[in-house]
Amino acid sequence: MYQAPLRELRFVLHELIGDRSLDGVARFPDYSADFADSVLEAAADFAQEVLAPINSLGDTEGAKWTPDGVVMPAAFRDAYAKYVDGGWTQLRGPVEHGGQGAPTVLGTAVEELWASANLAFKLCPMLTQGAVEAIERCGTPEQKHRYLPKLINGEWTGTMLLTESQAGSDLGAIRTRAARDGSQYRLHGQKIFITYGDHDYTPNIIHMVLARIDGAPAGIRGISLFIVPKVLVNADGSLGERNDVRCVSIEHKLGIHASPTCVIAMGDQGGAVGYLVGEENRGLEYMFIMMNAARLSVGLEGYALAERAYQKALDWARTRVQGKTRQSPKEGGAAPIAYHPDIKRMLLTMKSYTEAARAIGLYAALQLDLAKANIADHDASLAQARGELLIPIVKGWSTEIGIAMTSLGVQVHGGMGFIEETGAAQFYRDVRICAIYEGTTGIQALDLIGRKVGRDGGTAMTALIDHMTAEIQALPPAAEAGVRGRAAALNAIAGLRAATTSLLASPEAALAVAVPYLHLCGLAIGGWMMAKSQQIAVEQLAADPAFYAGKQQVARFYLENILPECLALAHIVQTGASSITEADPALL
Repeated sequence: MYQAPLRELRFVLHELIGDRSLDGVARFPDYSADFADSVLEAAADFAQEVLAPINSLGDTEGAKWTPDGVVMPAAFRDAYAKYVDGGWTQLRGPVEHGGQGAPTVLGTAVEELWASANLAFKLCPMLTQGAVEAIERCGTPEQKHRYLPKLINGEWTGTMLLTESQAGSDLGAIRTRAARDGSQYRLHGQKIFITYGDHDYTPNIIHMVLARIDGAPAGIRGISLFIVPKVLVNADGSLGERNDVRCVSIEHKLGIHASPTCVIAMGDQGGAVGYLVGEENRGLEYMFIMMNAARLSVGLEGYALAERAYQKALDWARTRVQGKTRQSPKEGGAAPIAYHPDIKRMLLTMKSYTEAARAIGLYAALQLDLAKANIADHDASLAQARGELLIPIVKGWSTEIGIAMTSLGVQVHGGMGFIEETGAAQFYRDVRICAIYEGTTGIQALDLIGRKVGRDGGTAMTALIDHMTAEIQALPPAAEAGVRGRAAALNAIAGLRAATTSLLASPEAALAVAVPYLHLCGLAIGGWMMAKSQQIAVEQLAADPAFYAGKQQVARFYLENILPECLALAHIVQTGASSITEADPALL
């Protein structure tokens, strides 16, 4: 049975990353630790009681395409209605349009609960949140008035239409065109891989569409962004005629079967009516507002599914009796496999990676809040740069470890992990898309070294490295295990510094080792978080012995067993590029 990781979330928010820096600031007047805890408790109840019980049903029943539109499982429609009634669609929405204005860090913590309970369901409100952010920041006053209140209250949902079959990740190659038609546009084209591009949760869906206005420049400079409603909206806010936009099919996928992945056609009957967002030819810039929000949200899905797989594997290992081990409760007798050393290794691996990724994800979200909070004596530009730097790491590293940890979850189950009835396989299948959504791991790595590290000559990364080093060095004296762990963390950070210097000195070579560098970043930053976690657990042990003793052993495992991988990755980044750049694809 799924248990929301409430205690873990509170630990990261209140003790590890310092969310209390948001207490009392004007942008988030209601925020406090108590407020966050109450929201998380309510979210945990909803995740455990409503979303988790229908997760496997969604996997087996799935979304169904019909000529009249996509039909969702009845249990999912009921869950969405309860989600709206609970006010969850409003949590992060702007207050002036009916939202609750909660900070990103709290929204990110809540999203983890949705993702680990039921990833297929979670994807719908995630896309809506992205549409809200794009319209709120770039739309006209009239567009905000017309669309935001109903998107925020859940009456409508939103999505984004980017990918085309011939273009893939190369958005400069899209062919969807927009023809001027008075104050509006008529769009013609087809988009693929559109998550929740159609469903029967709500009577309307607001599509955010990339298209090229007739006569616009070629490439990414000629792309514009449009609002294309599924159903046209009258001046009084009521629904009018059906727009010329249709779901012509849904994909048959490895996982997330209850999340409809749609092929959307526009213009079969004269052209889909669209409304320009912002200025012409700046669509890719606007779309990245949605993209960056989605990359953080998808990144957390990686460690959310790792958490779910860990819980399933731990439960199995504690109850599956097989073989003998000297570490069993009865010396030399039959024991649950959780007492077998290699099973313990796998469980510790799953838990430690999950905790490290969660800490990095919530820390990144907090930086985005601090950048907007207007706190006296606080460098908002530094926080913004750090948040932006971390997003590709959160997205790329967390989703890759999600795949690895859910695979380990199958392995812990042994042969039964390969059998669908245990449920372990679904998490593995569902999470696999997360390293592809919103830009593959390779794209995230190129974004990291090109736009986030390279654009400022490594200033933001160097500032983070200096900060991590200083914090670890300033920790109080520690016992032997703590000394070893801190040394490992400092060595990993030193390796990250050397690798960063190497990349900046050789931009061409950097492209070949970008993904190892991204993994190095995730591991090393995770080491910083685990060293801090270990110290907090030592200091707070008497307050909650079982919890903090568990934190100590997980942090120790990460620092002593996972973090040494940084040495190999740093070496690859500094010396491994030429074996890739000089390779001939014809000889592969």
